[in-house]
Amino acid sequence: MKKIILIVAVLIAINSTAQSFQFGAKAGANISNFTGGNFDAVKKKALVGFHGGLYLRFSFMNFSIQPEAMISSQGAVIDSVSGSYDWKVTYVNIPVMAQYRFSSGIYLEAGPQVGFKVSESIENETIDNFAKGLDLSAAAGIGFRSKRGFGIGGRYTAGISKVGDFNSGNINPDFKNGVIQFSIYIPLTPGK
Repeated sequence: MKKIILIVAVLIAINSTAQSFQFGAKAGANISNFTGGNFDAVKKKALVGFHGGLYLRFSFMNFSIQPEAMISSQGAVIDSVSGSYDWKVTYVNIPVMAQYRFSSGIYLEAGPQVGFKVSESIENETIDNFAKGLDLSAAAGIGFRSKRGFGIGGRYTAGISKVGDFNSGNINPDFKNGVIQFSIYIPLTPGK
């Protein structure tokens, strides 16, 4: 309860000092793969997935803080002697991005992200509890946002914590998520 009260108080304080506040939806495509680890017995390729959710943007002149809540489908395609299989993990990701917007509408962003595993689908494997429940990442990106808040963006998210939570003779579970995201932003409220 104390955490909820603290979060609400911080949001109210940010909103009262912000020059602009906007709430909106965001959706797009993911191109993900696993980075690091030992995949000697198999080959890995990029997996195409999706992301979608909501964002809040608190702006102070050219700077913004943008927390988001996103559903994100990530993973890799694994090629082995028996075939090609999708290894997918779905997360609820909470990035908090610091943005700098130029007068042209182009913005740069960077920030941390915390992901909570919702589900996993590992084809043709008997690995139980493939992915850890928590995924920590760092993200950076570039995009364009109109004065009304509509926009497009590209972001790369690099995993900091390892994904794997299993023991296997063929694969070292010490690998991380790497995700390229392409997004569209749709404002649901006007900036004030």
